[in-house]
Amino acid sequence: MTDQVPSELHTDREIRQQPRLWRELAVTLDTRREELADFLRPWLEDATARIVLTGAGTSAYAGQVLAPWLSRRLQRRVEAIATTDLVAAPHEHLSPDVPTLLVSFARSGQSPESVAATELAEQVLTRVGHLIVTCNPDGHLARAHEQADASFVLVMPEGSNDQSFAMTSSFTSMTLAALVALGGPQDVETLAAAADDLLARRSEIEAVVATRPERVVYLGSGALLGLAEESALKLLELTAGQVVAWAESSLGFRHGPKAILTPRTLVVVYLSNDPYTRRYDLDIVTELVAQLGPEQVLVVDADDRGSDAPEGTRIGLVGTAGLPDPCWGLAGVLVAQLVGQACSLDLGLVPDNPFPTGEVNRVVRGVTVHPLTG
Repeated sequence: MTDQVPSELHTDREIRQQPRLWRELAVTLDTRREELADFLRPWLEDATARIVLTGAGTSAYAGQVLAPWLSRRLQRRVEAIATTDLVAAPHEHLSPDVPTLLVSFARSGQSPESVAATELAEQVLTRVGHLIVTCNPDGHLARAHEQADASFVLVMPEGSNDQSFAMTSSFTSMTLAALVALGGPQDVETLAAAADDLLARRSEIEAVVATRPERVVYLGSGALLGLAEESALKLLELTAGQVVAWAESSLGFRHGPKAILTPRTLVVVYLSNDPYTRRYDLDIVTELVAQLGPEQVLVVDADDRGSDAPEGTRIGLVGTAGLPDPCWGLAGVLVAQLVGQACSLDLGLVPDNPFPTGEVNRVVRGVTVHPLTG
């Protein structure tokens, strides 16, 4: 199926460019290390401070991937709250007297909720700082904060502002940037090398789509639940909703969502690197292989040795067994990106623009931001 991918597709190019962008990002982060550390220090040293990770759509899932691990790593409140929730109900999500670092993820920075969320934070909170992680230095969000004393704008490498409909390299670059900035692994090269190896084996992933699944379920635990949610969204976007997608935790799947399974459902399970959590992921894999058959369960695993993975289709990421879940998962999510693109092409769609009549847009339209009063 690889030779069926048109070479001019933005989507395919943006999937393939991710390892290169991550390496460029590592240079950017190293260059700005001291000024970024100076900005973050007061927030990380303040035990009362809260960190809120925010964005809309895929950008919101960046926060959901990071929040569980960062909470444990930093020993403080780190929460993922979508801008769509913050803007709609700011008083329910913002605590006025709690110092808050708002980390805003935005590919273009042009979505109405992106700027509105930071403005509402300024209006509601007594003390707030803004870490803006964006792929567009000319977007409304970056421009609004580039001169602000309480803000730090971190721009991703050139080319990360995806031109395709679905976010791919923008998602992984922004997530990786925040992870490294807030205390995650500094060895970006290991992650990039794993992604290079995965892309070289993309035919293994695209072969799974040759079974023409009518539904795809993504499962993950902890940080990998956010990754599963982003994976499901990728499939819905790239197939214009023609392939049903669902995301759930490994334990939560049995509590109702398992009803989605049909004989033509593909289930993708992200296996956690945490030994305790991993046992629950392996349990659901064993159960699903018995129910659906090994050809319809795809396991994505940081451990490329596969010592404890059940029989079935398996994608191992070389060299990432020692990385935390939100880190190696950024290479693992390339599996979902390739599955989404392959399904889109199989349906005769153009992945760069699966909604040619404009029902859904690359940058959201039609949002009215209402003034907050009282």
